[in-house]
Amino acid sequence: SEISLSSPVSIGNICRSPIAEAVFRKLVTDEKVENKWMTDSAAVSDWNVGRSPDARALSCLRNHGIETAHKARQVTKDDFQTFDYILCMDESNLRDLKRKSNQIKDCKAKIELLGTYDPQKQLIIEDPYYGNEKDFETVYQQCVRCCKAFLEKCH
Repeated sequence: SEISLSSPVSIGNICRSPIAEAVFRKLVTDEKVENKWMTDSAAVSDWNVGRSPDARALSCLRNHGIETAHKARQVTKDDFQTFDYILCMDESNLRDLKRKSNQIKDCKAKIELLGTYDPQKQLIIEDPYYGNEKDFETVYQQCVRCCKAFLEKCH
């Protein structure tokens, strides 16, 4: 069976993208299609490489019964050549990723905003870093809606 790959990307890989990664991983596990997907998340910047997700992101995921052991990493050249989809959180990430992908020969990844899959049409998933728990919950709910719709479309 063909492996599809998805990688959520955000600026620092400690708030939004690890939430999206954990949500998608749980969805494919619940649907019993985890062997068909390889999921990871990464950052556009190198600010937080090696760090665990923000404590509020971990707490939000735990409240929904999801654990993650992800450590922040930066997007690599290989990601563009390996992943089928690179899904990002906002326009600035989209711009940066498209610019990077233009420098890569054999770029295979389809680079899109994760929010394009949101049935509620919330295109941008705002960074909750300077917000509170409620903002992390909003990100979680957006990721659930978008990841479900993405999986239905691409499954």
